Order: sequence, then C-alpha cells, then structure tokens
Amino acid sequence: MPLKHRFRTDAALGLVQVSPPLIYALVMLAAPLGTIVLFSFWTQDFLTIDRSFTLNNYREAVTDPLYSELLFRSLRIAGAVTAATVLLAFPIAYFVSFQVRPARKSLWLFLITIPFWTSYLIRVFLWRVILAYDGPVNGTLISLGIIDEPLSWILYNANAVVITLAHAFAPFAILPIFVSLEKIDRSLLEAARDLGESRTATFFRVTLPLAMPGVLAAILIVFIPTIGDYVTPRLVGGSGGTMIANMIQTQFMRLNNAPMGATLAVIAMLSVTLISLVLVLATRRWTRSR
Repeated sequence: MPLKHRFRTDAALGLVQVSPPLIYALVMLAAPLGTIVLFSFWTQDFLTIDRSFTLNNYREAVTDPLYSELLFRSLRIAGAVTAATVLLAFPIAYFVSFQVRPARKSLWLFLITIPFWTSYLIRVFLWRVILAYDGPVNGTLISLGIIDEPLSWILYNANAVVITLAHAFAPFAILPIFVSLEKIDRSLLEAARDLGESRTATFFRVTLPLAMPGVLAAILIVFIPTIGDYVTPRLVGGSGGTMIANMIQTQFMRLNNAPMGATLAVIAMLSVTLISLVLVLATRRWTRSR
C-alpha cells in the first residue's frame, strides 16, 4: 500500500489525533520521572553533581531507620485517610444515587463540589484553627461538659493530618462511587428482593460488588496523592505527623541533596505502585468470587 494511502486509514488518523497528547504526556510526565530516577543513582556535594553510577543512596535509604519510619508512617496515615474517606463517602454517594430524586441529583453534586471553590491551603489553615487548643472543637466540648480541659491529641500529630486530608479528598471519593452506583441496573436489585433476599443481603451480594469499580477508583484517587502530600503534615502534623514527602522536600530544598530526595521519591513511588496493584488484583478477585 502506498504511503499516502496508509495515512488515510482509521488507524493512521487515530494515531495522528492521539500523537499530540501522547507527546505532551511523555514530555511533561515521563521525562521528569526519568530524570528523578537518574538522579537517584548519582551523588551531590553541595552544588556539584557526581554522575557516577552508585547504589549508596538506596543503601542509606533502606538502612537508615529515619527514612523507614517516615515511609511506614506515611503509608499508615495514607491508609487511615483512605479508609476514613471512603467509608464516609460511600453512604453519601449511596444516598444521592438511591434516595435523591433525579431532578435534584445535580444540586447535590453541586453542593459536594463546593469545597473546591476555596484554596486547598485555606482549607488546611481552617482545620488548623478548628482543631487548635483554644479552637471551636475544644471550646464546644468544654462548654457541653464533655471534657474538663482541651484535647491535645487532635492537632500537631497524625490524627490532625488524617482529619484534614479526609475532608480535603472527600469529594474525590464521593464522585467516582456515585458514578459507579448510578450505573447499577435497578432491576437486578428488584430481582434479588423478589428472590427473598433482605435489603442487607442485597446490598452485600449485589450492590457492593457492582459498585466496587467506583470504590476502587476512590481508594486509588485518595491513597496515591495522600502519600505525596507535604503541605498538610507541615501545617497541622507537627513532629508526629511528618511524612516522607516532607523529608523529600527537605532533601531537595534545604540539604542540597537532590539524589537522596530523588531516591526517597522513587522508593515512595514503588511502594505506592505495589500497594495499588495489590488492591486492584484483590478487588478483582473478590468481585469475581461474588
């Protein structure tokens, strides 16, 4: 086939159409990631980069207990944020999908997206005020007689990071779950009820398995960026809420050790990738067994 005729086929036209975003993705995503990986195998002495291949950065990252503790703490906090966010988001998405009239669903979705109207940084500062030692939470609990003195464990620790991030990522979890619930054929639920299943059994045997793609999407959407967040831990986490991203930022910006920061970033990315793959495979296996 002549070359000019090959470009007239549907496959060729599709390739031409997808090439610009593909090139853009390679330049803006793949190239920076590749640079980070290369940096992880180099060393730095103040402003001088030694490009000799070495694994010393990875040895130090694995053997130093500080880095290991920060990574495991980040995974624990990200897991807690994901669990809290998804568990709170599912009932809201379920209510909007099954209980709200179709004419009002758009209004509810509009209300869910209202937090996006304000800056993420402003929302973090607001939670810092709300959870403060003399903030409204402690003030309300004291005025109601529930506590005698302000709670000290709700700010500048991992608990504050979980609360703040769970609120920040709530809309990201609600929307994919809602979309997944909307795709469920209601006749399947009616058939299950006609066959004698209770509402609870119908939910766990029909609704939840069919909604798992949205639940899995919500888990990944929340879990992946949470590990890389360093603004929230810095503002409300204190020393007990410091995460691996804070150490990466410190290595790059304060210690002038970009290779070590790149090494920690690569290890964090690999950890997130492995956990995400395990979640995807486990979810698929659980869904197929239903």
